[in-house]
Amino acid sequence: QVQLAESGGGSVQTGESLRLSCTASGSIFSINTMGWYRQAPGNQRALVATITSGGTTKYTDSVKGRFTISRDNARNTVFLEMTSLKPEDTAVYYCRLRRMIGSGTEYWGKGTLVNVSS
Repeated sequence: QVQLAESGGGSVQTGESLRLSCTASGSIFSINTMGWYRQAPGNQRALVATITSGGTTKYTDSVKGRFTISRDNARNTVFLEMTSLKPEDTAVYYCRLRRMIGSGTEYWGKGTLVNVSS
């Protein structure tokens, strides 16, 4: 019902910035939480940041102060502004949308690679 399209990944040097975007389409319910998760080789997919339709945000400790999540509800788009990037941030970043009604169905994007070199 919902498709998520990510963009903005790429290869950068330590200390540089990058902005990821994710646009949702399909049967989108207005009350939802959108977010970003990442997965590095050998690791489990982990939370990076989430934002509710009301604007409440949540970040994993390792990105606080460096990453900023935001959304444009009219465009069904969520952004992740990443600054002061570190090699440890290297991973495939996935966009997620979760309906905050019923069973809380989740939808995932295909992912976009972020590579940070020293």
